[in-house]
Amino acid sequence: MEVKQIDSMAQIDAAAWNRLSGADYPFLRHEFLFALEQSAAVCAQTGWEPAHLLVMDQQQLLAILPLYLKSHSWGEYVFDHQWAQAYQQYGLAYYPKLVSAIPFTPCQGQRLLYAAEVDQAAVCAVLLGYIQQLAEQRGISSWHCLFPEHAQLQLLQALGLSVREGVQFQWFNRNYQTFADFLQTLSSDKRKMIKRERRRVDEQGIVLRRVPGREVTDAQWQVFFRFYALTYLKRSSEPYLNLAFFKQIARTMPEQLLLILAEKDGTHVGAALSFIGADTLYGRYWGCQAEYNALHFEACYYQGLDYCIEHGLARFDSGAQGEHKISRGFEPVTTYSAHWLQDAGFAKAVAQFVEREKQAIQHYKKDAASYLPFKRIQ
Repeated sequence: MEVKQIDSMAQIDAAAWNRLSGADYPFLRHEFLFALEQSAAVCAQTGWEPAHLLVMDQQQLLAILPLYLKSHSWGEYVFDHQWAQAYQQYGLAYYPKLVSAIPFTPCQGQRLLYAAEVDQAAVCAVLLGYIQQLAEQRGISSWHCLFPEHAQLQLLQALGLSVREGVQFQWFNRNYQTFADFLQTLSSDKRKMIKRERRRVDEQGIVLRRVPGREVTDAQWQVFFRFYALTYLKRSSEPYLNLAFFKQIARTMPEQLLLILAEKDGTHVGAALSFIGADTLYGRYWGCQAEYNALHFEACYYQGLDYCIEHGLARFDSGAQGEHKISRGFEPVTTYSAHWLQDAGFAKAVAQFVEREKQAIQHYKKDAASYLPFKRIQ
């Protein structure tokens, strides 16, 4: 096996990449990652420099590791700023570092892509050896694999990487036939709360429309992007993504996009964009012109639940954070990341830290679950 590094998705055939990534998880498709590059959302200037690794057997592609050289820790959703500060205090450089992640996308999924016949453990060991050599040559402090699925996490843990846990809130479809079926599983007060929130959207004269990606017009993409950008501008920051990115994925992977538009008196007042996987709806981006009562809950959550029920999707992953989701039936789930640090002393310190943190995370998850609104079985 030989490892080859590429610094652009343009250097690998899209069909070859997608044969390993598949289309079940939209964020690892060649089309998605290439759009990030072509729109300049990821590049050396933004601190996300592509450095993907290909494992080859002569001309045969055996495996892929999406990889970025990072000069900061923004857009990752696994927070290691304290680690960077500790390095600085000891006169060491934490950046650059290597990150295997989907930029700006805290959604669990495959991170190492393999051909069916490959020995995954052997490929993992080869990739780690290459990363360690690269780190030595280029002064890279560490490698971080963010939001891998659990099966791949075990491979990384077996290689000695420290495993860190986190919590997100996700909704699971338990064979509901209608939204009313889901509501019947909730306690009376939470059922009334959700009905009241949906009713208030109607009472304000707001109408929601779900537009499949293939049917979204250029004008609607511009409306959506204006709202998306406002979400960041309200916090005095710049959006990670630009209109060129959204227009490109609209051309190259429209079947995996779902745009929800909110209208009042013939004018758009909000929008939310989701991605459609094989069995999961991923809620990703949202924005609005002005604040309306319960519109965020309707556009970002209830419309997604409706869609999952209507299309038989098993799960709704609505993104990071958000304890307000618990009372609306979103359950706490464990997320993971794996970390290799070149400096032995810091590697030991991080391993001890994540073990202590893990206990707190597990306690938090158990406590969060106690607030779920589902009826108690007597």
